[in-house]
Amino acid sequence: MTNRSPGCFGNYDFNRIVQFARKRFIEGSNTISMLGQASSDTEREEIALVCMLDVEDDLVLDIQLDCKYATDCKVTNCRDKLRKLIDKELMHR
Repeated sequence: MTNRSPGCFGNYDFNRIVQFARKRFIEGSNTISMLGQASSDTEREEIALVCMLDVEDDLVLDIQLDCKYATDCKVTNCRDKLRKLIDKELMHR
């Protein structure tokens, strides 16, 4: 499922993001290992999005996005939408 989330400009594969979320938060894989195994820049971006969920709320406010959508999107919006999409997908499996 590609992203069809209103207000989000990224074109990510959320089925793959859910798999990365499982690896990170359920299986306990570490971020650096996951990034090292990524086969494309898009996969690295998707892993980074998942791992951003592990950052405390007050620290996220200071993060500036460094992606092609940074001028149109805020990190808190991205993180909240991503969290909802992952929760929804994990519930359906």
